[in-house]
Amino acid sequence: VLYLFCAALTEHKILFLSSSYQRLTDACRALLALMFPLKYSFTYVPILPAQLLEVLSTPTPFIIGVHSIFQSETQELVRHHLDGGTVNVPECVHISLLPEPLLQQTREALSMVSAAAFPRPQGADTSGTPQDKEIRAVFLRLFAQLLQGYRWCLHIIRIHPEPVIRFHKVR
Repeated sequence: VLYLFCAALTEHKILFLSSSYQRLTDACRALLALMFPLKYSFTYVPILPAQLLEVLSTPTPFIIGVHSIFQSETQELVRHHLDGGTVNVPECVHISLLPEPLLQQTREALSMVSAAAFPRPQGADTSGTPQDKEIRAVFLRLFAQLLQGYRWCLHIIRIHPEPVIRFHKVR
């Protein structure tokens, strides 16, 4: 999940493969939901028809779902096989992961949520927040940590009649 999340944030081409169209749609929508409060502004096609497979060679980033029978035509892309649960990242693609210690903290938080997703012994307390909300909370906390202090990078220019706010990358 973190590889796909980081690939989407760093504008890579992401391809979901499955024999189930429902799984393709759910996976594509889930990745977009994890990016909240950001909005994905590139090509997003949860189910790409076979007649439009040439779209996969476009130079722009995308999140696309394709039936798994077409996986041989998708070698140079970040691919997630939903049926097998594997993520393939080609050697020519470099995905920048989150900085430490955020990466480790996020992994641990996601591990705790996934451990809670398995059935508990009888008599255990099963009340609580559904796992999807817990996962979204993990990523929302991650964004809060990543973006804290962003105001320090804002530069206000007051020479104009109305002040102009500019993002100063060097800071």
